[in-house]
Amino acid sequence: MLELLSLLGAILVLTLVVVVGFVRSGTRGRGRRSVQTGARPGVDYSPGLNDDAEVPRDTRKRSVEVVDLPDDAPLLPPSTRSVGVVLDVPDPTAGRLHRLRSRLSRSQTTLGRGLFALLSRDVLDEDAWEEVEDTLLGADMGVGATSELVSRLRTRVRVDSVRTVAELRPLLREELVRAIGTDVDRTLKTTPHEDGGPAVLLVVGVNGTGKTTTCGKLARVLVADGRSVVLGAADTFRAAAADQLQTWGERVGATTVRGPEGGDPASVAFDAVAKGKADGVDTVLIDTAGRLHTKTGLMDELGKVKRVIEKHGPIDEILLVLDATTGQNGVVQARVFTEAVAVTGIVLTKLDGTAKGGIVIAVQRELGIPVKLIGLGEGPDDLAPFEPEAFADALLGDEAAL
Repeated sequence: MLELLSLLGAILVLTLVVVVGFVRSGTRGRGRRSVQTGARPGVDYSPGLNDDAEVPRDTRKRSVEVVDLPDDAPLLPPSTRSVGVVLDVPDPTAGRLHRLRSRLSRSQTTLGRGLFALLSRDVLDEDAWEEVEDTLLGADMGVGATSELVSRLRTRVRVDSVRTVAELRPLLREELVRAIGTDVDRTLKTTPHEDGGPAVLLVVGVNGTGKTTTCGKLARVLVADGRSVVLGAADTFRAAAADQLQTWGERVGATTVRGPEGGDPASVAFDAVAKGKADGVDTVLIDTAGRLHTKTGLMDELGKVKRVIEKHGPIDEILLVLDATTGQNGVVQARVFTEAVAVTGIVLTKLDGTAKGGIVIAVQRELGIPVKLIGLGEGPDDLAPFEPEAFADALLGDEAAL
């Protein structure tokens, strides 16, 4: 009897378990449509509900690979740049003007081929020499330099009985080099002082000459020559000028010191030199706001920037950026800036876009200030140290093309 009761109890418990499981299953599936769980025929069907979406366990996994960036990949922005990102490597400055000589094609047509065409005539009468003078004046060589060059050419052509282009080319090259000048110091003073302080370069000029871009390119020139650089964004009035300069600096690993927009430019310049001293860098390069040479107040402000910087020590270079396309007006600008801050060198930009290559001679002759750098394009490495012989060769062009 007891065995029968135990068997009935077990059957009752088993029945209750089955009923409860069925009820719970029905509750979870309420509101869902019934699905077919069996295998569907065919192999090219789209995945359906309850199909296996997991990667099979026996699938071969890919290993981790190290992928290098392509050569032309842009640098990361400052906020995401990490240790190990390769900086730009500027082209070496040695021989850079030779590599960029084709950029002077417009000046070459005016000065080189134009003069050769005139001077190789069968008869060089007064009318021909007047045309030679007009050609040189049209290239903005200036009245004084033009008169001297033509006078020397007339004497040498007559004495040496020069008639062919082959004979004329070395003679004209020699006279151009003489007019440009080879006896002036064109080196940039960028080495640190004996007391360990950095060399300080101040960049000035009127609006629109490309000062900030020139500062960025000059930073690349200095880095290419093995200098460490701090940039001072003392142009606090033009929107985004500091951002532009900082971007140039980041490409070559140069630190940029900047202040609030509309702030005191002299304060920024002072802090930049202080930063250069603290970091032990070779050169501090300071960009200033563009200002018209006719605005007395702005020129006085530039003098203040210079005086504040000199509290740290002397300024090694004050570079005036001139737009070559402005011609003789650039000479007037240079004269006023020289009176305000004692310019030590000229950076002549946009020479690739003008036929007035003679401005190099005019500026130096009128002011006694050497051209130290020339800009020959919009590329980051299109700023070249000025070399008189290479410049004269570029203006005259290749002998085979004459």
